[in-house]
Amino acid sequence: MGSVTFEHAERLYPGADSPAVQDLNLEIADGEFMVLVGPSGCGKSTSLRMLAGLEEVTGGRILIGDRDVTELPPKDRDIAMVFQNYALYPHMSVADNMAFALKMSHVNQDERRRRVLEAAEMLGLEDFLDRKPKALSGGQRQRVAMGRAIVRQPSVFCMDEPLSNLDAKLRVSTRTQIAALQQRLGTTTVYVTHDQVEAMTMGDRVAVLKDGVLQQVDTPLKLYDEPVNLFVAGFIGSPAMNLLAPQSGDGRTAIGGFELPLDRAAVAKASGPVIVGVRPEAWRVVGPEEVGLPVTVAVVEELGADAYVYGTCDIAGTPSELVVRIEARRDVAKGSVINVRTEPEMLHVFDKNSGARLSA
Repeated sequence: MGSVTFEHAERLYPGADSPAVQDLNLEIADGEFMVLVGPSGCGKSTSLRMLAGLEEVTGGRILIGDRDVTELPPKDRDIAMVFQNYALYPHMSVADNMAFALKMSHVNQDERRRRVLEAAEMLGLEDFLDRKPKALSGGQRQRVAMGRAIVRQPSVFCMDEPLSNLDAKLRVSTRTQIAALQQRLGTTTVYVTHDQVEAMTMGDRVAVLKDGVLQQVDTPLKLYDEPVNLFVAGFIGSPAMNLLAPQSGDGRTAIGGFELPLDRAAVAKASGPVIVGVRPEAWRVVGPEEVGLPVTVAVVEELGADAYVYGTCDIAGTPSELVVRIEARRDVAKGSVINVRTEPEMLHVFDKNSGARLSA
């Protein structure tokens, strides 16, 4: 069994005022691809290193399958780690790098050769087995690091931002290869990244952390459609969700002169003011004959298939930034004003004080 369970896991560094990871409860199914995502310093890498045995667990426990591994050394946990900086031995060939852990485990030479050739074939490294790491590109070195993990046939793969050193185009192709490889091998994988696009495209489920606390864990689409609080709403999605503070009075809630079609039941649950979230694609541009929210265009980001308007709208006399997805190649000039509207089912309502989601 390659399932992973964090039970109230905590990591408190000596002299720190608060834990780097606090009361983490997370269950990862056997064969699942789980992504830990969050901003720098949120505790995602610390959580992974606790699982790998590279950080002490100062509270709670961690299980792999039915086995409590909290106090076990890394070598006894049946995990394989893929690091951000590849960590290859420069004086060894690709084949020797991949086989090194097997050699240390006293696996016989024929079995080592068989596993290395099998992994090299999976990763397209057959022609590079005699090369040294310095003769490889960044993407090839990352595949060697992956191969070194694969040959060990572990219960769990631990991957700590393995693509962050690659250029943008190579990152896209390599993350596809990793996801396809994990599906083929069926090995439980815990993958850490700060890139929420990477998290959304790779993970079976995604766990979002902030300040060492797990905020939400769910499928990528569920996180996107139903963020549990303001942090998740603002973090998941590229471009990010528009988070606006409307004015309320006389039984109506509005942004500028545009009255929002809010769910009154959701607003009634608020402890005070509300924040309204609107995804960029939830806005539609309307003509002057319809009442809408005027947006002054600052920049138009043309992406070929999509286009995004970055602009400002007037909320209570204060300019607020707004992002709107529009039709590609639509003639929208900088400095011009467009009117936008949205529909009730596209709005997300949050409590400004607690940050909690109020809308269904």
